[in-house]
Amino acid sequence: MFEGSAVALITPFKDGAVDFPALEKLIDFHVAAETECILVCGTTGESATLTHEEHKEIIRHAAAYIRSVRGHRRFPLLMAGTGSNSTREALELTQAAKDFGADAALLIAPYYNKPTQAGLLYHFQTIARQVDIPQVPYNIQSRTGVNINVETVVELAQEKNIVGIKEASGNLTQISEIARLTPPDFYVWSGDDGLTLPILAVGGRGVISVTANIAPKPVRALVHAYLKGDTAEALRLHRQLAGLNQALFLETNPIPVKTAVNRLSRSPESGLPYCGDLRPPLVPMARGNEDKLMAVLADFGFPVV
Repeated sequence: MFEGSAVALITPFKDGAVDFPALEKLIDFHVAAETECILVCGTTGESATLTHEEHKEIIRHAAAYIRSVRGHRRFPLLMAGTGSNSTREALELTQAAKDFGADAALLIAPYYNKPTQAGLLYHFQTIARQVDIPQVPYNIQSRTGVNINVETVVELAQEKNIVGIKEASGNLTQISEIARLTPPDFYVWSGDDGLTLPILAVGGRGVISVTANIAPKPVRALVHAYLKGDTAEALRLHRQLAGLNQALFLETNPIPVKTAVNRLSRSPESGLPYCGDLRPPLVPMARGNEDKLMAVLADFGFPVV
């Protein structure tokens, strides 16, 4: 797979529909930043409010466009969010991602129905054994209500098509144990921008990042500095990004990051397109929080107009 940075890409909308020209501009932005992997239809991409047809069309379009701009290079890879709280629906979306040419699939742990660990094993193993594409379970108990326990991850790591895990449990002891007990070719990626450096320190290989939507170069640089052994530079970048990471979670993700992209799109030098409204029940950012976010962006050096 990849060591480095993946962006959990926002989904641009226009007039209530997916804005595919803006999606291409977002991909161009990350190609220029040398982002290793682009994740579409993740939770940051408002997957919960995409129709199944929109979901599939975004994956299809992104896969074709990335192939056209990637040429003979390896990167960027395309990761497609294909998770669901229904095993049947997740299986259908994962098969579609394979058919469209995605490089990997990200599958969030089933939400709301809170399966047991046996249920989680059944869910992920069923999809891994039926669809021959690299797959990455996503552990984020704060959004799903269920944790993928260490023992479950260790068992899943034996599956040929399960190549790693996106970890956003916030539990560094758990993440450390996963890195210790799984094979060397099983990758652990941070799913929490603020914990990327600590996760690298216990064996992580990179990040699937929200912050990379607007700051892909420093996010990537942090990971590669650490992997090269330059811990002082990694710590410097960690501290530089800390305020930005926090500001992008002043409200429910992806409200702040989409607000930031849209504001930065007013300045042509940002390279970012306008990405439209959030889909309800997500609503615009509260004015006070938006002012705080803009102040952090300005302090970071972004061209806030």
